[in-house]
Amino acid sequence: MANQSPLVSRKSIENFKSALANGGVRPTMFSVEITFPQAVVSNQTELTNKALFLVKAATLPGSQIGIIDVPFRGRKLKVSGDRNFADWQTTIINDTDFKLRKAMEKWSELIQNMNFAIGENELENYFATAEVRQLDRQGKQLRVYEFNGIWPNTIADIPLSFETQDTIEEYDVSFCVQYWHAAGSKAQTVSGVNEWTNPADGKNEGTILS
Repeated sequence: MANQSPLVSRKSIENFKSALANGGVRPTMFSVEITFPQAVVSNQTELTNKALFLVKAATLPGSQIGIIDVPFRGRKLKVSGDRNFADWQTTIINDTDFKLRKAMEKWSELIQNMNFAIGENELENYFATAEVRQLDRQGKQLRVYEFNGIWPNTIADIPLSFETQDTIEEYDVSFCVQYWHAAGSKAQTVSGVNEWTNPADGKNEGTILS
């Protein structure tokens, strides 16, 4: 067997700069829009606008498809299973009017009463939507993700202490998600909820029957 020369990479910092478009995406440049159920708040616009400023941390969604192991002669063929949607995590700054906190608590109690083992029957009365917009360094949208059928399953406590200094209260809220989808930089919102588009060719394959 002939001797082979070792592989040598001659990529420079200039090559790297050309591959990293516009210096990369910054995790601080984002906005979150939560549309609260009408049964929870009377003024949806006010709470949505407040969330734009007070949701200090969120996540862009990951994607997970289950695996089915099919055995064959001591080996396993891995084929795709069902898709799972992880909870959506947020962190919210608490201000003195407690409006976002109160809305989250009321939303939670609508789903399951604090004292009685009863709750809302109609899903549409407590399902909601949220959008996370990834922005560039000039504040322009790069991509938007819409979370559909969300509702808060965990509202974290707020620790209190005489020893805590130089900080503002904040708390985490975890939302269940039915599904999410995304759109590009020019989308005002995410469309195509009930349409099937083949990612391979981008052509509309027909409307899904409701």
